Amino acid sequence: MLRDKGYEVEVSDFDGILPREKLLEKVKGTNAILSLLTDKINAEVFDAAGPQLKIVANYAVGYDNLDVAEAKKRGVMLTNTPEVLTETVAEQAIALMFAIARRIVESDQFMRDGKYVGWAPLLFLGNDFLGKTLGLVGLGRIGTAVAKRMHDGFDMKIIYYDVKRNEDLEKQYHLEYKNLDDLLKESDFISIHVPLLPETKHLIAEPQFKMMKKSAYLINTSRGPVIDENALVNALKNGEIKGAGLDVYENEPKMAAGLAELPNTVLTPHTASATEETRSKMSELAAENIIASLEGKTPPSLIK
Repeated sequence: MLRDKGYEVEVSDFDGILPREKLLEKVKGTNAILSLLTDKINAEVFDAAGPQLKIVANYAVGYDNLDVAEAKKRGVMLTNTPEVLTETVAEQAIALMFAIARRIVESDQFMRDGKYVGWAPLLFLGNDFLGKTLGLVGLGRIGTAVAKRMHDGFDMKIIYYDVKRNEDLEKQYHLEYKNLDDLLKESDFISIHVPLLPETKHLIAEPQFKMMKKSAYLINTSRGPVIDENALVNALKNGEIKGAGLDVYENEPKMAAGLAELPNTVLTPHTASATEETRSKMSELAAENIIASLEGKTPPSLIK
């Protein structure tokens, strides 16, 4: 799309996260940067790029990797890719719920290891969803999509906590508003859907784990630092909660010590938006944002 408009485009061919020195070298003289969530875009990058930089289009819905205040000071537009990945991330959150509650990963490995010798009444007992309580921490687009599917499809009771109460959505999807402590105490499944902000870092830590049911499952497809990962490992080891399904981690790509060895976890490598359809839509939206900015128009998903 960008080349069709006549723009000169350079795409990194580096396999993995672009090293910082390479990033600072490559942005010199550019009018636009299409950044990944692993790229920390701050004053150092703006200085390296130069005053002609007009836009940084983030290839993600979250933008905690962008220094919004610094960009505003310099008049650089910032954009993200909201909405196009809502359904896909919601599906991943639900997939993690099913995988951990029905012990899919453990069962799969059991079969591959040749350990299955016959049906048994207590073999890999899991938990049902029907009639259980799902607690949503955050009721943005993705949290709402999860609520709709789990209420309509599985008749779960849905409770939620958000900094802003939404009574319209409560009526539409039969939701019940709770403060965070009550949500943690009452939920059988807890799914995290908040952005990473100073206020949400370690929102779920040791005190919160102690509030949860010992039978509770925790799901996180938002940002890793929302959960104190070391505290999570301890909670899982000590039986304070029953299991966890994670797509994001506090210090990616690393995991907290001991997490990988726990059988009561399902761990995916930040792939909640990783479908062919959604990644294509994200690419198109990022390109549309860049084209609009370079043509003197307002990008469709400008970060305010």
